[in-house]
Amino acid sequence: MLKYPSGRHQREMSNLGLVLGALAVVLISSLWRGLVYLIWRTYAIPKRFRKQGVGGPCGKFWSGSLEEIRSMKKAGRKLILDINSHDITPRVLPHYLKWMSQYGETFLFWFGPHPTIYITDPELAKQVLSNKFGFFPKVMPIPSILALLGKGLSVTQEAEWVRHRHVVSPAFTMDKLKTMTKKMATCAQSMLERWQDQATQAEGQREIVVSSQLQELTANVISHTAFGSSYVEGKEVFQAQKELQALAAESLLNVNIPGYKYLPSKRNLHRWKLERRVRNTLMHIIQGRLDSKDSSYGNDLLGLMMESCRSDPGQERKGQILSMNEIIDECKTFFFAGQDTTSHWLTWTVFLLCSNQEWQERLREEVLRECGTGIPNADMLSKLKLVTMVLLEALRLYGPVVVMQRMAAKDMTLGNLVIPKDTRLAIPIAIIHRNKEVWGADADEFNPLRFKNGISKAAKHPNALLAFSIGPRACIGQNFAMLEAKTVIAMIVQRFSLSLSPNYIHAPADMLTLQPQYGLPIFLRPLNV
Repeated sequence: MLKYPSGRHQREMSNLGLVLGALAVVLISSLWRGLVYLIWRTYAIPKRFRKQGVGGPCGKFWSGSLEEIRSMKKAGRKLILDINSHDITPRVLPHYLKWMSQYGETFLFWFGPHPTIYITDPELAKQVLSNKFGFFPKVMPIPSILALLGKGLSVTQEAEWVRHRHVVSPAFTMDKLKTMTKKMATCAQSMLERWQDQATQAEGQREIVVSSQLQELTANVISHTAFGSSYVEGKEVFQAQKELQALAAESLLNVNIPGYKYLPSKRNLHRWKLERRVRNTLMHIIQGRLDSKDSSYGNDLLGLMMESCRSDPGQERKGQILSMNEIIDECKTFFFAGQDTTSHWLTWTVFLLCSNQEWQERLREEVLRECGTGIPNADMLSKLKLVTMVLLEALRLYGPVVVMQRMAAKDMTLGNLVIPKDTRLAIPIAIIHRNKEVWGADADEFNPLRFKNGISKAAKHPNALLAFSIGPRACIGQNFAMLEAKTVIAMIVQRFSLSLSPNYIHAPADMLTLQPQYGLPIFLRPLNV
């Protein structure tokens, strides 16, 4: 006998149908409004900027100008520069050079679906980067960059950023940094002893790929000084992050499809595997600190973060606590930033010293005068003015980051321009660092003497050097990086004479950070000091 649904069951089914129908209407309506908005603004925003005298290339819906940028950057990577040429922009920013010649120094283009304004005026860049009210926040990175850096200090915003910085900043005070000098020098000494042995075996002169050697060195330094571990322990992290960096560099100019990051594609599966490797290794390092804890977790970066995570009975720590996941994210950030950017800074400095032998000799004379032939300490390093000048000039010509991005949180006035909400602002550091109106007629040349009176007087604008950024979001580790760079360069020129190998190919490449596309092979000759 057939049973018919009861009246109550029918009413429930009817109500469910109404709810699902209403949800479908809301979803379709939201998608439609979003689509209309995206289409509308591709016409409205360029129109607003044209009224202000700002033009730019016409991009395609959703993909914008990404296809054109990819094509130009692919062609740029085939260029080989003269060793004495320091204008890297044709290789790393070819799209900017083309559009600047067509539309002027300030122009609008579409980075995928995102309207983006290029600004090259150092004063406007200062206004954006120095804003303390959150009107120009950082752009949320794509998933592959988040996988590399985590949601650490370089990514977090507003109150979250303040909380993270409050925990992390004590690890980078000048007094704390001075105590790290010995560890930095010990790591450098270990590398230099290997160089000495290799040169001895080669009977006086040895060719090495110094770029890879410096990557291992900076990895060792950040492992020892910030995490109380060694390069061997952190090797899994560095190797996995190197692969994650390559994935991020490849996907940076791809069209971002909503929801794609959740699909089990070959690329995503590989990224997830690398993320697990990084997390498991970091958890092993953290567990080692937990197991060895005595009265505290230590006063290095990892120890300070773990102390913030600890909750003692009767102790009020609201607003200062980092969760374990947040600690892992900060470890990702500092493992990468402490190793990758500093290693490339050192690599480009060595390149400049190899191609400018007179400056190499001047640095050697200064180091031997102030430090003798022993391992330098913090007080000795503070007297190395020429070393500092060369390092700053290396940052100007070959800074690790080529472009910075911010976003307008609301309609903002910047100079004579009204910037609509959600418009991105791209600050091309490599262009600003070569602006002859700012740096002088020799802006494309290696001239460390421009920094003889400090950074603020090196150019016509006091904030023209943007390698570490400026303002509240400036690099928290810049003093750490400078101390490490001075230590390493001082100890290298103190012990070795350096020259370029004829196998070197001058091809700076932007792979999230600026690095020699084919490595940096050099000749070492021990000085036997």
